[in-house]
Amino acid sequence: MTTIGRVWSWATAAAVLAGLVIQLFVTANATEGFFSTTPERVLNVFAFFTIQSNILLGATVLLDRRSTLFRTLRLNGVLCIAVTGIVYHLVLAGLDELTGWAAVANFLLHTATPLLGVLGWALFGPRGRTDLRIAGWSVVFPLLWLAFTLIRGEFVGFYPYPFVDVNEHGYGQVLLNCLLVAVLFLVLAAGATALDRRLKKTVEG
Repeated sequence: MTTIGRVWSWATAAAVLAGLVIQLFVTANATEGFFSTTPERVLNVFAFFTIQSNILLGATVLLDRRSTLFRTLRLNGVLCIAVTGIVYHLVLAGLDELTGWAAVANFLLHTATPLLGVLGWALFGPRGRTDLRIAGWSVVFPLLWLAFTLIRGEFVGFYPYPFVDVNEHGYGQVLLNCLLVAVLFLVLAAGATALDRRLKKTVEG
């Protein structure tokens, strides 16, 4: 990776870390919400797909390994953060009016890191780390998140996003909503695989 690529990766990881720290700080100091105690509110932050996507991105952007597991997680970091940005700006933006540090965390986690993560991968790679097999494995993480979210929601009554809120929409509509997101994820996975091949040929040729 070039020097610019390394600087970009460090900037991406720094944006992820800053967003997470600020979000945890904001949540810890909040006085309202579904959960009544500070520990519950703070732990609940990690149930959000946005947070998990940022953690995946931040944990993999500075590394380059060739194992199937790492290649899958690296692709997950890029794809999940892309889905985070797309779904937020198309569906969720505007549902809350945020100010102060909450707005800063929201910008970092939903706008800055998706742009940095996706553009960084497209511009600097690493190349040749994804294929159809890796793209297929990358679907496992969002499916696990969905299963965890729906099962947990049955017990605690909390769903992190309106489109997965079974209490409001019922399982039929929620599963349809998730199917649409899954289709978006698969399209992005296929697109990333094709783009990676093309960019690899460009670099080698």
